[in-house]
Amino acid sequence: MFWDELKILLKYSLPIFGIHAFEYSMMMATVISIGHISTVALAAATLGFMTANVTGLSIVQGMANTLDTVLPSAWTSDQPQLVGLWIQRMSILISVVLIPVLALWFHAEPILVGLNQDPEVARLAAIYLKWASLGLPAYAFNCVSRRYFQSQGLFTVPTRIILYVAPINIFLNYLLVWGPEPFCLGFIGAPIATSISYNFVAVASVVYGVFFVPRTAWHPISVRAFTNLGYLSKLSIGGVGQLASSWWSWELVGPSFSLGPTTLATQSVLITTSSAFFQAPYALGIATSVRIGNLLGEQNARRARAVVKASFLLIIVLVTLFSSTLLIFRRSWGYLFNNDPEVIELVAAVLPLVALVQIFDDSSAVVGGILRARGKQVRCFVNTDVLRFYSAYYVIGLPIGLWLTFKRDLGLFGLWWGLNLAMAYATSIGLYLCFTTDWDKEVERVVARLAVDKGYSPMDEERAR
Repeated sequence: MFWDELKILLKYSLPIFGIHAFEYSMMMATVISIGHISTVALAAATLGFMTANVTGLSIVQGMANTLDTVLPSAWTSDQPQLVGLWIQRMSILISVVLIPVLALWFHAEPILVGLNQDPEVARLAAIYLKWASLGLPAYAFNCVSRRYFQSQGLFTVPTRIILYVAPINIFLNYLLVWGPEPFCLGFIGAPIATSISYNFVAVASVVYGVFFVPRTAWHPISVRAFTNLGYLSKLSIGGVGQLASSWWSWELVGPSFSLGPTTLATQSVLITTSSAFFQAPYALGIATSVRIGNLLGEQNARRARAVVKASFLLIIVLVTLFSSTLLIFRRSWGYLFNNDPEVIELVAAVLPLVALVQIFDDSSAVVGGILRARGKQVRCFVNTDVLRFYSAYYVIGLPIGLWLTFKRDLGLFGLWWGLNLAMAYATSIGLYLCFTTDWDKEVERVVARLAVDKGYSPMDEERAR
């Protein structure tokens, strides 16, 4: 059973990794294309991207992650059309959330200047956000539609779509940033290229879902889409808390403190690198969540336990590979992003700490997937995650990191030491929660949740059986 589940996780993870790797390549193309304009341009793009992550992308991703709780078990139940119903509910919630996010992105410059950022960097970062906003609704739609396909086991569908769009995005970045007149737009060309690409993915997803995929999971649009929004909102709050607590704590350091263009550019390289390596563990976490959710919907607690063990064997392999890569190539890594000797040297010096954080951060991705499958975002957000995530980042990691950075003059070394402490603490507690799970009780909770949309209680369901 263990080896069977290991193979299934690999089968699920590879196309999911393809999705996130190619999607992240779209972001990487933006950073790389802008980074070779100038250090100030890279700092501005970093500031804009960090602000976008904190105020928008992390929120959308956290809300979409909630679907890993409700969709897989709905698909393997006797009412697979509930998948479409939950998709409609989440689309309504995210649409409401995007309104204040877009308003903030269009008025970002005075906020960034108020946070003591260099006026020129703040001006360019605000321009970046305005053009990036053209792709935000499509980005949100893609996060939701991806779960629609994945919950049905159609993992290759989003991969195929983004496989075609990612090269187009690279070409658009070159054309709009460095291409010939009249296509060359310079700095603003990169966010425009990425926004166009996100919209390409959204259109292709709709076409694929309507014409090339069985509509077994689709639910007719009705007023039922406005039911259970309270429950989904609670799950979403927990999902955002689970994912965004780490994004916010460290990405806020860039916008909130004047680190200087060189340090901010270096931080961009480090965060981009760490995020790029995080895509494979994150894909494994999603695959784990989907697989466990399917098994809970089938009421198979024994196999769910085997999935947990298999997922941790895979994450050990990934952690070893990624940390070793960063250590081996640390002296030449910075040249991928920038040609400034100071940036290259600082990147090489801090990369060993980034390699260390991979051990905890990558393990946490799988832990998050297991907790999402259990539907524990709400409980974790209210109880455990206050201890596990918020105390880790905002009580331990961030204060220590800032103290080391500004009081002990360790610069970026201090920030990344603080991050390591936070991740070690949070991951240890998360592992304990995973290995002490009663999967038989989790099956009972899934049956109760599905019974709500059936219109009768679990007791009635048991009597019917």
